[in-house]
Amino acid sequence: MLLSADNLQFGFNGDSLLEDVCFSLNEGERIGLIGGNGEGKTTLIRLMLGELEPEGGTLFRKNGIRIGYLAQNGGYDSFNTVFDEMREIFTSDIRAIEALRETEKRISITQENSTEYRALAAKYESLNKQIAARDSYNFEVRIRTVLNGMGFEHTYDQVIHTMSGGEKTRLKLCRLLLEDPELLILDEPTNHLDMKTLFWLEDYLASYKGAILTVSHDRYFLDKIVSQIYELENKKLSTFKGNYSKYKILKAEKTARLLKEYEKQQEERAHMQEYVDRNLVRASTTKMAQSRRLALEKMELIEKPTLPPTPPRFTFRYTDKPYENVLEVNSLRLCAGEKELLRSASFSLKRGEKCAVVGDNGTGKSTLVKELVNGKNPAIRFGRFVKLACYDQENANLDKNNSVLEELWGRHVTWEQTKVRNILAQAGLFAEDMDKKVRMLSGGERAKLALAVFECENGNFLILDEPTNHLDLPARESLETALKEFDGTVLFVSHDRYFIRAIAGKILELEGGNTTEFTGNYEEYTAYKTTLKESQKNIQPIPTPSLSSKSDKKETHYRSKEERAADSRKRERIKKIEAEISALEEEDTEINLSLSDPEVTADFPLLTKKCNRLEEIKTLLDTLYAEYETLI
Repeated sequence: MLLSADNLQFGFNGDSLLEDVCFSLNEGERIGLIGGNGEGKTTLIRLMLGELEPEGGTLFRKNGIRIGYLAQNGGYDSFNTVFDEMREIFTSDIRAIEALRETEKRISITQENSTEYRALAAKYESLNKQIAARDSYNFEVRIRTVLNGMGFEHTYDQVIHTMSGGEKTRLKLCRLLLEDPELLILDEPTNHLDMKTLFWLEDYLASYKGAILTVSHDRYFLDKIVSQIYELENKKLSTFKGNYSKYKILKAEKTARLLKEYEKQQEERAHMQEYVDRNLVRASTTKMAQSRRLALEKMELIEKPTLPPTPPRFTFRYTDKPYENVLEVNSLRLCAGEKELLRSASFSLKRGEKCAVVGDNGTGKSTLVKELVNGKNPAIRFGRFVKLACYDQENANLDKNNSVLEELWGRHVTWEQTKVRNILAQAGLFAEDMDKKVRMLSGGERAKLALAVFECENGNFLILDEPTNHLDLPARESLETALKEFDGTVLFVSHDRYFIRAIAGKILELEGGNTTEFTGNYEEYTAYKTTLKESQKNIQPIPTPSLSSKSDKKETHYRSKEERAADSRKRERIKKIEAEISALEEEDTEINLSLSDPEVTADFPLLTKKCNRLEEIKTLLDTLYAEYETLI
């Protein structure tokens, strides 16, 4: 046993924060610590570390326990280079190897079988055992493995003092992994990590010998790493066996069971009280009524279970339906200063598609989003009737000097105040928040306000850059639900793999200055990438996964000849409709452009002819879209 708590109590300034907390953390266990903001997660960790003393109960720590702690955004500074800093961790190993070499030299010049020789031989054997036990000879291999896995393969000689805050936090995690403590406590370890590094860290931690306790909003990470959930809620700690997905099921079952038990007891008590009230004054039944009243007084009351707070709700709507082709990007080149991010990016989005943009840090994901929103690049073409709504991860569109109410109401001055307040309340901002200045909001509150502003834009094409930043788990899940129910087009950047898995039906990967489209969900994409990595030496190329091609292959095993012929005719008709729609949309665009020509507007018969043609195109498109939707 590494740590255990029995009826642990703690509070600040007379206000209780933790009550009757009990747990037992054993060697090799994998724990996920979750709970809302302000529930006491950081406080519990500080108690574990010994930085705080409990006000009641007991907290046991194993004697001499080595705990490694990564605080959120908790890097460190040094004027050493990256490699030299990591090398210092193995100072005792380096000294042992140097001592062994020195002992070898002394043995070589010492008379055999002498007292000094036997002492040196004993020392040599002891040092050899020590080095073998700690695998000291491979310390540089371990350093390179961790640094490369965490994305520092090209920065061995960089001075730590010159690094960014995110890089310093990642480097602190590297140091902890190399120090190999008995208990590793990680607070949001997936912050600042790209997909490649995340996968490496998960694989590394899967084989980690010590115990792990992690606080994380990354549900994918929790699902893969932990085997038990500690939940802090209403000052109490509850434990659930299994990962995060299993916890969601168990928590719902527990809440339903406790609520049922509470309601059953309340019904029983009401029935007994009714009997007492009716029969206490009657001589023939007084004794039975008194007995029931005594039973009521002695009954151990079941506390009404506290239902989880209502999560925020988001709803995305639009009024105008765009044409089928929502976005076309052809040969787009993007640079950040002198660095070329994208050489010749080409991709497209159809109406209703939901696409996740993925790639390592620095590949240009956010830059691409900003360029799309800017909309001035000739390589980017939006379809007719597309209305963009954009969510910026920095929430730069918010005026920090406005109040919460002013920020939304000022954008929709014709709305009634009640409507504005209701929208903000649905987003998780209530009456007490209305007069707060934007600059005074927490990260989570500011994100909820930005999402409320975002949903009121009523876009039919939503572009989101890291929308889950600062959101707690219930808010993330609510946003997922809203985007899944939205029938418009979505393009988003996110490091939250659970979020990507829940929403995306298409993946746009940025890698090496190029873009690659994957038709399929996130799990198919990761399976493809894994297969590709394992098969790089094979001669036969691996086809890009596609939901449609996959279903075609399955159907060929059981479809009749007539069915296949009908399917072939269907595909041909779909292609023909797509070509007709594309031609009509181009004609529509050309006519609309010509209507701004003074010569056309001056020629009334010609103007009438063009307007009539626009009406014909609209009718034809509506008919083609209706047929297209039945075919697909």
